Amino acid sequence: MFGFDIHRALERLAEQRTVFHTEDDFKFALAWQIAQHTSDAVRIERPFSLDGANRYLDIWLRSPGIAIELKYRTLSLSVEHDGERFSLKNQGAQPLGRYDFIKDIQRIEKIAAGRRLEDRNEFSRGFAVLLTNDPSYWRPGGKGAIDEAFRTHEGRRLTGTMAWTMRAGAGTTKNRRDPLVLRGSYEVHWRRYRTLPTENGEFRYLAVEVG
Repeated sequence: MFGFDIHRALERLAEQRTVFHTEDDFKFALAWQIAQHTSDAVRIERPFSLDGANRYLDIWLRSPGIAIELKYRTLSLSVEHDGERFSLKNQGAQPLGRYDFIKDIQRIEKIAAGRRLEDRNEFSRGFAVLLTNDPSYWRPGGKGAIDEAFRTHEGRRLTGTMAWTMRAGAGTTKNRRDPLVLRGSYEVHWRRYRTLPTENGEFRYLAVEVG
């Protein structure tokens, strides 16, 4: 799997699957697609320890040591595609969605700093992937938003310490209060995934490479 290309993997997946019911559906489909094009072991929900807690990697490619974390954020969409009915929820809570995606990047950076998992599987690099049909993730937001530091619009550079503004209430940031710190610098570039001929049918993805 030397030279693994996350964009090519997602392009292949888009040829097979346009839309997914849930984040788990997306995860299983991508893992299966990757497994069809490699002889290396592909694992989902790979356990590891980080910051004294047990965690799970969404997808782990063992031999090249590649970690992949996924997020799937949706607006409401109801469509029949390829003979299958999809009814996606309006998940909302975009500030939390942005925070969680950037936390995935931070998590992969911490794995990269250790260079290996507990069982001595070497780490080479990782990817944080966000797939969504919600344009607020790739469009700029207004100044002074509570999640201004976590915005993921096209051309944004993610780096350094990011924190909520003082206006962010405890209810909004519950379990996500801590600032996020990125060691690296990552420029945001969104790519087209697929588009369905229906309201909220445009899907784009953001893939950030770490390590």
